Amino acid sequence: MLQSSENSFNKAGSPAVNPNAYNPVKTVTAPVDQATIGRTLVIKGEISGSEALYIDGRIEGKITMPESRVTIGRNGKVDASIQAKEVVVMGKVNGNIECSDRVDIRAEGSVAGDISTVRISVEDGASLKGRIQVRNEGKQNSQPNQSKPAEAPKALAASASA
Repeated sequence: MLQSSENSFNKAGSPAVNPNAYNPVKTVTAPVDQATIGRTLVIKGEISGSEALYIDGRIEGKITMPESRVTIGRNGKVDASIQAKEVVVMGKVNGNIECSDRVDIRAEGSVAGDISTVRISVEDGASLKGRIQVRNEGKQNSQPNQSKPAEAPKALAASASA
């Protein structure tokens, strides 16, 4: 953008500030809605909500966050059942985990309990003791689509006989 020569110097005779210089925009709201349970906090009871939860303290009881992610930090210790959309474990969990999307157990993480999820990732070095059930994403629909299975065998039989 071109500027007239009058605007290139201020009244003191020094060069004006470049209007094209990078000025970071300050946001008014937090970019991620996430609650944090700090390192020194101990909570006994039920926790529920709809925002993401980061746990670096200790939880005993039940965690219900069906639409959100629950992250257990490196210092976190959870003696509770967890129901969430996603669970990331970097600390210790003693209890069952039920996820509608994904469980991610990082190298320093430890889980002792049963896991039911659609997707799971366990890094080298992680500890896992319990049963794992990996479900189909469409398990909520109790009746299978009958038109697709009926067509699939015909197509397979035709290609097998050819």
